[in-house]
Amino acid sequence: MICFFYHPTPNPAKISLFLEEAGLEYEVVPVDTSKGQQHGPEFRRISPNGKVPAIVDLDGPGGRSTVVFDSTAILIYLAEKTGRFLGQDHDRPQLLSWLLFLGTGLGPFSGQAVHFQYAAPAGLDYAVNRYRREVERHYKVLDDHLSDREFIVGNEYTIADISAWGWVDRASRVMKGAEDPLALYPNIKRWFQEVDARPAVTRARMVASDVEFKKVNDEETQRALFPSNFPPTA
Repeated sequence: MICFFYHPTPNPAKISLFLEEAGLEYEVVPVDTSKGQQHGPEFRRISPNGKVPAIVDLDGPGGRSTVVFDSTAILIYLAEKTGRFLGQDHDRPQLLSWLLFLGTGLGPFSGQAVHFQYAAPAGLDYAVNRYRREVERHYKVLDDHLSDREFIVGNEYTIADISAWGWVDRASRVMKGAEDPLALYPNIKRWFQEVDARPAVTRARMVASDVEFKKVNDEETQRALFPSNFPPTA
């Protein structure tokens, strides 16, 4: 059994998709980040960085309970645990390269683009432009890579595709104001449509759909999501 600490945002969505693709037994543990539940001591013992997703595998190596945090680390761990979606052995260097490109590039820049376009105070035009242009550059890198291939690594669906799906699924929010956010990236668009049509994606979208997460963007939410913007409390 895997305890899956979840909030409906792109990085946890990647893990939802893997779990559904692999058919692993799991239990969702909601973490409402708008209420600050990610900062509680119990969750911090699982995820020291106070971020979702995280998992506790009750049947980890040697039959021991094992904690894994960070979406890329979780994807690698689960793929190795199950032997699924790792691609061929000779593709391993490329798999790691693209996972890190997504985990340290496309994903974080997408997140910052969203933050500065929607959440930051008005007037930060340099930051808005910086993150929007950088995420567009990352999309172009991926689009060029997909120009002559069906999947991101090798000739089969891997955790690199699962990782990329999590953020590309939010392209309309990342590319604020774009009528068709993938219009300039036809290879990504074709790839995304193929991945998005997989039956496991439909199931992944339903994860924790019965949980009512906070949607009001009040001061509590701001302090929970962006604590470094506020002075420390006594």
